[in-house]
Amino acid sequence: MKDDNCIFCKIANGQIPSKTIYEDDRFRVILDLGPAARGHALILPKEHFANLYELPEDWTSDAFILARKMATQMQQKLHTDGFNIVQNNGIVAGQTVFHFHIHLIPRYENDGQKIGWKPGKPTDEELAQVQREILGE
Repeated sequence: MKDDNCIFCKIANGQIPSKTIYEDDRFRVILDLGPAARGHALILPKEHFANLYELPEDWTSDAFILARKMATQMQQKLHTDGFNIVQNNGIVAGQTVFHFHIHLIPRYENDGQKIGWKPGKPTDEELAQVQREILGE
């Protein structure tokens, strides 16, 4: 299913031009117009799924296999020093377009980007409580 109001559906299906670096029957990989670093690309499914939670399992595995393939190729061709693969779900997690996508971000020494978080310091009991909640105990 496609969403006629979704810009990523339109890009993924060729209705809006893009700098495509890979395409198959399920996905299009494009260069990001607002890159975090040289070569920053997006993996877009051609069907509309708002986020990871809506993505069927077979699409999920195909998307992340493609992420590995593209990251490997981009690392070799662009001579990166590292690589971030980022996938955001929800506004508070940084998702701005509500069409599942994966960011492929080549990293270079001194590129000025910071992708990370401030590590917390939970107690053993806090970790145990989260564990119980996740496991449903």
